[in-house]
Amino acid sequence: MKNTVIEKGAIIGKNVHFGNFSTIENDVIIGDNSWLGNNVTILSGSRIGNNCQIHSGAVIGGIPQDLKFDNEYTLLEIGDNNIIRENVTINRGTISKGRTSIGNSNLIMANAHIGHDCIIGSNCIIGFSVGMAGEVITGDWVNISGLTAVHQFSSIGSHSMVSGLSRIVKDIPPYITVAHEPLRYVGLNSIGLRRRGFSSAKIEEIKAIYRIIFQEKRNTHSALEFIEQNFEPTFERNEILHFIRMSKRGIVKGVE
Repeated sequence: MKNTVIEKGAIIGKNVHFGNFSTIENDVIIGDNSWLGNNVTILSGSRIGNNCQIHSGAVIGGIPQDLKFDNEYTLLEIGDNNIIRENVTINRGTISKGRTSIGNSNLIMANAHIGHDCIIGSNCIIGFSVGMAGEVITGDWVNISGLTAVHQFSSIGSHSMVSGLSRIVKDIPPYITVAHEPLRYVGLNSIGLRRRGFSSAKIEEIKAIYRIIFQEKRNTHSALEFIEQNFEPTFERNEILHFIRMSKRGIVKGVE
């Protein structure tokens, strides 16, 4: 590791590889068996789990790009088994949440940016050059395709799929695929659900719920009331109802 700087306050796990010309600041923790490429910068307040890969040019734990930030002490927490590709930038939190949080087993592709106070689930794919503003929340198994821009405070539900070159300004409920401009529901993420072991009956149940929400001529409140009264309570039904009712930005529109 030629000309790599590891400051004395950093805590480094076992069997960690460092590339050349990297900088690891004080108040950094890196777990066991992680791998860092060349020219990687890990800044104070970063907590990185085990078995992570961080590729060349990434800047991890930079201060928030938020004018309200007043140099308060905050963190960036990254779980285990994450792959963070070239030139990714991930900022730590602000006083709003105190931390930016990345779950486990995510792939964050080259040139992506994850802003302050974001909460990213596990098993997600964040495509190349995705720009994610502050305080975005995603569930698990979310796939956001390349060159997508995500507005601050947006929420993206578990198992959802976002097409490339999208502009996310409304919340995206779980289990669906969204595309077009403006962004809208185009169907379930059926391929992803099958890959994750969802049965045909379960997929049909979710599809029937979204048919009422997006394709029948009902307002959202009426649709949710109908679903609650006419569909057996299941985890998926309840997750959809809860997500939509908790949405502060409103959800994407249905097919026209």
